[in-house]
Amino acid sequence: MLTLPPSVQVFVATEPCDMRRQMDGLVLAVTQVLGGNPRNGHLYVFINKRATHARILFWDRTGYVTVTKRLERGTFHVPWSPEAVVGRVQMQIEAAELALVLEGIDLRGARRRPRWTPTETVVTNVPAA
Repeated sequence: MLTLPPSVQVFVATEPCDMRRQMDGLVLAVTQVLGGNPRNGHLYVFINKRATHARILFWDRTGYVTVTKRLERGTFHVPWSPEAVVGRVQMQIEAAELALVLEGIDLRGARRRPRWTPTETVVTNVPAA
C-alpha cells in the first residue's frame, strides 16, 4: 500500500504514453502536455496504450524518481469512463485509488461513500488580550 502525506496529489495522464520515454521525456510531458510543475512533489502517472505498463514520476527534493510496473498478464484499469476524460489531459485521483489500480483492482463499478470534510470557519470579533 502506498503511504503518502495528504498534501501529495496524484495526477494520471488520460492519453497513453510511450514507455520508451525516460526521466527527461516524462518531465517534458508533465510540463508541456499536462501543464504541471514536475518539481512540486506530486506524483504523475503515465500508462501505455496497451495498459500493461505504468510509470510514476515525482521529485523528492534532491532529484527525480521514476517507478515502473510492467504487468506480465492483464491490464491496468483506470477509475474513469472514456466519456469523463473528453478534452482533459489529466485526472486527479487519490493515493489509495492509485494503489488499487496498481494492484489490479477495477474501480469503475465502485461507489465512493460520503465522508465528512471540515468546513472553513471564519473567526470574527476576537477580544483583545
